[in-house]
Amino acid sequence: MSMKKILLTLQLCLLAAFAAWAQTPAEWEKLEKDVNFYVANDLGRNGYYDQKPIAETMGRMAETVGIECVAAIGDVHHFEGVASVSDPLWMTNYELIYSHPELMLAWYPTLGNHEYRGNTQAVLDYAKVSRRWEMPARYYTKVIEDGGVTVRLVFVDTTPLIDKYRQESDKYPDACKQDIQKQLDWVDSTLTAAKEDWVIVLGHHPIYADTSKDDIERQDMQRRLNAVLTRHGNVDMYICGHIHNFQHIKQKGCDIDYVVNTSGSLSRPKVNPVEGTQYCSGIPGFSLVTADKQELSLHLMDKDGKVVYTVHHAKK
Repeated sequence: MSMKKILLTLQLCLLAAFAAWAQTPAEWEKLEKDVNFYVANDLGRNGYYDQKPIAETMGRMAETVGIECVAAIGDVHHFEGVASVSDPLWMTNYELIYSHPELMLAWYPTLGNHEYRGNTQAVLDYAKVSRRWEMPARYYTKVIEDGGVTVRLVFVDTTPLIDKYRQESDKYPDACKQDIQKQLDWVDSTLTAAKEDWVIVLGHHPIYADTSKDDIERQDMQRRLNAVLTRHGNVDMYICGHIHNFQHIKQKGCDIDYVVNTSGSLSRPKVNPVEGTQYCSGIPGFSLVTADKQELSLHLMDKDGKVVYTVHHAKK
């Protein structure tokens, strides 16, 4: 065997050894802080592609890390959403996939654009069917508190904030029925009242991202939602999905970390840096958010539970 082949073999063995080491429960335990929760989105593929393996990884990790909840930020159901609370897709996209005992905890969902192609009210009403599906409204807020650390989660309904969806009423019939200003006023008042250690805003659509999707989507999000977020000095992160890959973006003169969480089933591998990009990757996976008094961390995880990148947000 040539020296080149020997070195290549050695390199592959080292990579394999590191991969095995990086996903052990002992390593997961080191990530845990006072508050810990998952972010998952763009899921609904009936368990196919990487959806079921990722769900199993989330369950195994939760055996070690004390997960408080799952923030499910849109497109839990892909394609045409769901027709009713008894739609079989609730079983094939959700219940039978996220069946690990450690995932029987609170799920805080938001609507994605694909839910808006179906019966959006059924997505809210499913809270009456499933004890873990906690969705009191199209937009709402929750506070997680543990070990003296408080994290406010502000869940927003982004599809109606984008004119493209409002104009396509044949495809997204409920989008144009939502009151944009009422939601933005609610976000404004919620952020004004927020006094927690950390404030995270979560929605389906990105404010900044590299994507082949229409630029007008981000422009609408910037002039509507981001105009409210930047008015306040207490928003630490905006976390979204929709693009099916990982992206972390910082804007000059702004303290907010803008993070795109990847798909928990089928990712889009093609992603390039844009202005402000700190990291990007086209792999599938999920995210683990951890917080103590000193730091808010967002760990981007691959499908095997390895940390591929961490967003560190320290107290100012």
